[in-house]
Amino acid sequence: MAETAQAAAPVRHADEDTLHRLLEWARGHRTVVTYGGAALVLAAALVGWNLFATRRSEEAAGAQLQQARAAFEQNNLPLAASEFARIRENYSGTRAAEEATLLLGQARLLQGQPQQAIDVLTGFAGSAGDAYRAQAYGLLGSAYENVGKPADAGGAYERAADASQLPSFESQFLSDAGRAWVAAGDTAKAVAAYQRIVRELSETGSVSEATVRLGELTKGAVTLPAPVRKKE
Repeated sequence: MAETAQAAAPVRHADEDTLHRLLEWARGHRTVVTYGGAALVLAAALVGWNLFATRRSEEAAGAQLQQARAAFEQNNLPLAASEFARIRENYSGTRAAEEATLLLGQARLLQGQPQQAIDVLTGFAGSAGDAYRAQAYGLLGSAYENVGKPADAGGAYERAADASQLPSFESQFLSDAGRAWVAAGDTAKAVAAYQRIVRELSETGSVSEATVRLGELTKGAVTLPAPVRKKE
């Protein structure tokens, strides 16, 4: 015990010396300490205000999104599109703005304006959050098909499949990609998309169609891979 106390004494003295030096420095630099404390208080206030402002923005954007959704569900597409565009512009960075951008792309497609949908979704899909990325790429694929760009559509559908969090959606997007690749004349990519369904997503509803399409595309020349159960 005595040895322990003796060993602790130098450490305690060292701590006391350090504290003493800090106090002496603070007394000799009162202006610096004062400004430093004020800066910390200001920083804390700014962080608090930013959190408050972000919460208020989310609430306001969410309320406006509900109104825009109501117009969309009533098939008032011009009004809905206008409201979605306004939310997207005024509340950039909020979750509501992401959903509004996705719905704006869908509204443009339903209005028969695929190029406008492409303009909306091209920059959005890659930066969208996990909850919206797959849907954004899927809509982008549809828009590309509508303007006669099947190769671009195939790429968009595959990115939608990669981003999808549900096997049923992933297999549907891959099926869409296969169809688009066939239209683009790229049989190899179409076969790869359908094989991926059979190999990795054999328990989904798209596997039967994928098997048929593979048979048509390869005329039996390609052996179907053994199904692999996807890890949960």
